[in-house]
Amino acid sequence: MKMKKRAFTICLCLVLIMACAAPNGSGKSEPHGFGKAVLGVAQLVLSPFQIAAGLLEGIASVPYYLSMSLQDINQGMVAADAKVTLDDTYESAYGKRIKAVSPDGDTGEVFRRMKHATEYFQKVLRRYGLKDADHYILTSIDTATGKGYTLFAVVYRPRDTIRVIDKYDGTTIRTFTKEDRLYYEPFEKNASGGKLDMIVDWSGLSREFIANQKGQALMLTMAANAVVNEKKSPDYWAIEKRWIAGDYEEIVQTKMNSVKNKMKIEN
Repeated sequence: MKMKKRAFTICLCLVLIMACAAPNGSGKSEPHGFGKAVLGVAQLVLSPFQIAAGLLEGIASVPYYLSMSLQDINQGMVAADAKVTLDDTYESAYGKRIKAVSPDGDTGEVFRRMKHATEYFQKVLRRYGLKDADHYILTSIDTATGKGYTLFAVVYRPRDTIRVIDKYDGTTIRTFTKEDRLYYEPFEKNASGGKLDMIVDWSGLSREFIANQKGQALMLTMAANAVVNEKKSPDYWAIEKRWIAGDYEEIVQTKMNSVKNKMKIEN
């Protein structure tokens, strides 16, 4: 009798597992919720108006450009009178014009840390002619990276060495230089309570959108335009607290929906 009950229980578990993992007719799992919104991004072709509107939205607009060719994106930016175009980024950061780059945008230079992203970013700003380019950095909060999301920010920081309070334990005082990984996180105040970073722009993004060089080049381009257009985003600090507390998916979805509405995208 016990053996029969055990066999029945095992069969029931197998049925439930198969039901949860059942694919659709194409053999792929059916996306739902936020997944559907993400998939819709890959099917967009933006109008000149939408390309111009995206420039105003900064790095949060990156996903909506990805399905377009490098040339079409760049032409749209030129028509929108962007101060930094995608071609500018490729030339200054990677040493190549986009006409010499393969359609996928890959020249073999993909950053994996914010230190390296910042080095590319500052090249773009210096090429534009920004005198204090070395004080602008790209940062990330990586608490949800394992879940596929990262909180990025474009930051103006007046110092190369910072002394701050650890934002995760709230008590430990730490000193970071440009060589330290945690230097590339935003800090609102220094250890003495004085103001430190100014947030130019921010966005929570799915990692898949900046996994290749094309997405990264778009991020550098949008970030550079945010800087030269003197954008400011003081709302970041409240967002960061929510992100670290685990509210990352809602932040990403809310930001994407806001950008989609401002760019007049329907899908």
